[in-house]
This record gives sequence, C-alpha cells and structure tokens, in this order.
Amino acid sequence: MLNTVNFVPGDIIRVHQKIKEGEKTRIQVFEGVVLKIKGRTGNKTFTVRKNVGTVAVERIFPVNTPNIDKVEVKGHLKEKTRRAKLYFLREKKNN
Repeated sequence: MLNTVNFVPGDIIRVHQKIKEGEKTRIQVFEGVVLKIKGRTGNKTFTVRKNVGTVAVERIFPVNTPNIDKVEVKGHLKEKTRRAKLYFLREKKNN
C-alpha cells in the first residue's frame, strides 16, 4: 500500500503489483506514463498508460490497495507537461 504519491502526471513509473494465483503470490510490473491522478485521500486513484506493440493499455490503480507493492519513478516525458490530465497522449502516435 502506498502512503504518499511521489509522482505527477507525465512521469514514467513502474508499478509492482501483487497477483494471487491459487495459493501462490507473484509480483507483476506495469510500466508506463501517468495520465492522471484523481481523488483525495481515501479514494485516490492514478491512471497509467503503456504501449504494447500497436495496442495501448491503460490501467487504473487505487492508491490505498494492499496489492501494490511499490512504485518506482523512472523519469519524465521529454516534453514539459503543463496540464493535470494528459488525455492528449491518447491521440498521439508515438508516446
């Protein structure tokens, strides 16, 4: 579970999520660009977008879930981001 959000929209992050398969638990990594951070303390969520081949995948992660092991900030987009919600990245070809 995350205590604080140490990233902003436009950051490239890696989310380590616990996946339970039967009796075993493994860690799955989802790496992409943060599109938005929504909500306040109790119900805060963040949306991460990554490209897999020609298909884009977006996932919405709740901050207060115990399934998130850790979040690593890898870097920031090349362009300077001046918006809170980066929906324009959905229309771009190479993001």
